[in-house]
Amino acid sequence: MSEYWQNRYKNKEMIWGTEPSKTAIGAKEIFQHQNIKDILIPGGGYGRNTKVFSDAQFKVDTIEISKEAIYLGKQWDERTNFIHGSVLDMPLTGKIYEGIYCYNLLHLFLEEDRKILIQKCYKQLKRDGLIFCTVLSEKDESLGRGHMIEYNTFKDEKGKIVHNFTQKDMRIHFEEFNILKIGEIQEKIMAPGVGERMCNLRYILARK
Repeated sequence: MSEYWQNRYKNKEMIWGTEPSKTAIGAKEIFQHQNIKDILIPGGGYGRNTKVFSDAQFKVDTIEISKEAIYLGKQWDERTNFIHGSVLDMPLTGKIYEGIYCYNLLHLFLEEDRKILIQKCYKQLKRDGLIFCTVLSEKDESLGRGHMIEYNTFKDEKGKIVHNFTQKDMRIHFEEFNILKIGEIQEKIMAPGVGERMCNLRYILARK
């Protein structure tokens, strides 16, 4: 995983552009309504989505495995605290948070590691804290690319793993939480080397 992402950022480019996900904007509004002040963003990359929150005066910690992404992020989003490390090694800050925003990260792991990541997020949330998480759905065109290594999970020739989530998957993965909402959304993304494409996401809002 680490080698893959180091290679993706080796040219020190903002490979997905600077426009934030509309799910980040939606999560920010939900967190503001709930009077949440401090959040954790696992896998924050170079800050494309972290800046949405830090600009809105949230206290933001993000954990990122790529040193190159952190280098870019510290220039793009000076208010966010970028921490180098693997999300599977959390906690890395010694803190617990009122909110967690996790964008298109969970689907990049095998089942065992997905469970570990969710459990670590659960432990880093305060009682009644909220998590907003997005993943690729089984309706996305990425389904079936590469060779299948687990159910609905494929590995491509570059070593990237993608698990495409069904709604049932989402409920099983987050069964320890109080699930408030599960939904679907289409979002235009900048795919490196391909250009713009529409991706099909599932999102979940849940409370500890």
